Amino acid sequence: MTHLVSTFVARAKSQRTEFLRFAKFAIVGTIGAVVDYSVLNLGVQVFTLPLLLANAISFTVAVLSNFTWNRLWTYPESRSEPLLPQLGQFALVNLAGLGINELILFSLNPYVSRLWPRWGYNISKAVAIGVVLFWNFGINRIWTYRKIK
Repeated sequence: MTHLVSTFVARAKSQRTEFLRFAKFAIVGTIGAVVDYSVLNLGVQVFTLPLLLANAISFTVAVLSNFTWNRLWTYPESRSEPLLPQLGQFALVNLAGLGINELILFSLNPYVSRLWPRWGYNISKAVAIGVVLFWNFGINRIWTYRKIK
């Protein structure tokens, strides 16, 4: 009976820890989204860059922000790992995320922009960010931060 209780408690603690990590990851992602949107709109509205180029730049800047905050706050235990290999893994996961992000943005934007011509890409971007959040958390947890218990 004691083993059953201790197993239950350990599992509950583990689930709570993962939920808190996801919440932190989501908060970091929200900061990243603000960075992403800011750079995207600056690129499109001020510098008149093509949407997909501005999106690639904004996504990259957001990834660097997210990596920094995830290393410092979400997964502080990961700081014992070498920086560059970890950044490389994080970047590869996010590169796939960029592909997903671009695909969703490219696919959705023509439809959404008919309803909101000047700013419709922001709605498409919000959908893309939501999907990529779950991709990035899951794959980074499995691969980049797999040594974290």
